[in-house]
Amino acid sequence: MTDSRNSGPDRAELRRAALRIAVRISVACGALVLCLLAVATVYLFSKAGGPSADHAEPGAVFVSLDTGDLIRDMIVVGFVGVVLAGVVGWLSARSSIRPLADALARQRRFVQDASHELRTPLAILDARVQLAQRTSSPDSPTGLALARIREDTAALTELVDGLLEAATAGEPTPDTPSVDVGALAAEVVEGATHLADARRVTLGYSGQAGAAVVISPQSLRRALLALVDNALAHTPDGGRVDVTVAEERGQVTLTVADTGSGISDVDRQRIFERFVHSSSDSAGTGRRGYGIGLALVREIASQAGGRAEIARTGAEGTVMRIVLPKARRKRAQA
Repeated sequence: MTDSRNSGPDRAELRRAALRIAVRISVACGALVLCLLAVATVYLFSKAGGPSADHAEPGAVFVSLDTGDLIRDMIVVGFVGVVLAGVVGWLSARSSIRPLADALARQRRFVQDASHELRTPLAILDARVQLAQRTSSPDSPTGLALARIREDTAALTELVDGLLEAATAGEPTPDTPSVDVGALAAEVVEGATHLADARRVTLGYSGQAGAAVVISPQSLRRALLALVDNALAHTPDGGRVDVTVAEERGQVTLTVADTGSGISDVDRQRIFERFVHSSSDSAGTGRRGYGIGLALVREIASQAGGRAEIARTGAEGTVMRIVLPKARRKRAQA
């Protein structure tokens, strides 16, 4: 039995897969029907070219066929055959992928339950590390080791939150509010300024309020934070990261541009896959992977009816952007 709360994105994808399978079955069956009709037509016409009634033997039986009616009836029969093949293909495809839908629902429930269960011990571990840090000098070997442990705990907590977000994120519903992308982006940039300062990177923002999209505010904030964090992690000291919000032709574009060395040793089409790793650390930041963050960005954008993509990458830097359809609602909630 599937979980209706978590099977929304899977259901839509599985329906599209079933439709593709049905189309393929219909095309194959339609081609077979047309071939059979063509063979039957050739056969009938060859028989129709036999001896006429004037030259036939006495007692021979003849059937009169009108060529126009014959072709019309065969076209009708062929069309009905293709439609029936499509219906059979659609029902067969839906039946065949139902076990896959159940498996995906169970997988989402497992990830969601596991993520929830892991958050509590991680929070307790972080609290205990903080208590231990109070009794240790920050410059001592113990203090440095505790600081590294806390960093690792924070990274693991972020990973668990990402898994939970990926398992629970869904498509926008009629109750989903419209979000002012410009206002939200300004808040995210302001909150991430300390991260940029710690990495000696300048973080800037440009855009205007009023560009609204229909999406969960938490999802959009997490997607933008993932892009900003990725840009900061792959930009060397003294570099710059710029966040821009623009509105054009019924779409809202959220762009994150950095001055790093660009993406050179990873296929651009695989950047938004989970845990893609780079073979080099050209920015000197110690980070060679892209984690689950960019994969989550693509999922969030796709579920909102948009897309995430790499607009440009090279020696001068990388530009990533999220393109979302503009909300039709007049009121926006940040």
